[in-house]
Amino acid sequence: MPLTEMLNNVLNENKNVARSVAGVELAPGDHVCALYPTLADRDDILNLYLREGLSDGDKCICVMESNDPASVLTGLGVDVDLAPFLAKRQLDVRWAAEAFPRGGSFSTDVVVEFWDHAIQEALSDGFSFARGAGEMTWALHLLPDIKELALFESRFNRFLPRYPQMRLLCMYELARFEGDTLVDVLKVHPKVMLGRMVLHNPYYIEPDEFLATRQ
Repeated sequence: MPLTEMLNNVLNENKNVARSVAGVELAPGDHVCALYPTLADRDDILNLYLREGLSDGDKCICVMESNDPASVLTGLGVDVDLAPFLAKRQLDVRWAAEAFPRGGSFSTDVVVEFWDHAIQEALSDGFSFARGAGEMTWALHLLPDIKELALFESRFNRFLPRYPQMRLLCMYELARFEGDTLVDVLKVHPKVMLGRMVLHNPYYIEPDEFLATRQ
């Protein structure tokens, strides 16, 4: 089924329950896929998501690919005084190449290890909850085969239940990924964000079932 048809069906399935990301009631352990057409749309989603987290006292960890950390801070700083959040290490914004260094052959285990360490560090620093955001275009440069992306995302659905104190937003710029890749990405996220709406995803496949089809 084409991606456009799948997304239209997601909207129809959720026509009575869609909510804005500003104040959205995301559950602990949520793994959400954000699909957006432009970098301006990405910034709109990301700024709302991070501002809400900072206001709630969450540790906010953001891994960016096409934007440098300084410009993310600049965008947030328009409406928020970031100095106290940075002083207590509540906000952590990094380049993907810094977060996922290519030492030898790269694997998705590197990414899981990064998030595992980041969450444990947040909890040990006294934060009761962490929210992560990742601009997923890093996969186009770091993964040896883009087909591994959906496998990684599905494996992450096994990882997140270890940390009910975490939620994760995976951000995908539509023009940067092939349709077949995005179809698979949609299948491995329990929720999908379109614009500012967070929707339950009827196409989601549990990791054991999805990974069994790819072996």
